[in-house]
Amino acid sequence: MQIRPTSNIQSTSSVKLQTNNSTSQAQAGTSLPVDQVDISVEAQSITSASGEIRADRVAEIRAQINSGVYETSEKLDVALSRMLDEFV
Repeated sequence: MQIRPTSNIQSTSSVKLQTNNSTSQAQAGTSLPVDQVDISVEAQSITSASGEIRADRVAEIRAQINSGVYETSEKLDVALSRMLDEFV
């Protein structure tokens, strides 16, 4: 590996940035790009099949996480076992 001194670096030329003004584009008749998200039928069915959110259970779990007692070795063992069962 060779390391060369930085004195060989040539001067840089200036960069001209062009900013687009949305009002001028709208007046000119050009359209701005629009972001779009497509959700598959499978993802929609998972969302609708999950049922209602149990606010009391969510609050209980949040309190356990905040107090530091939620993650126990037993819970992690069960989660790991369930995950491994998915691969078998």
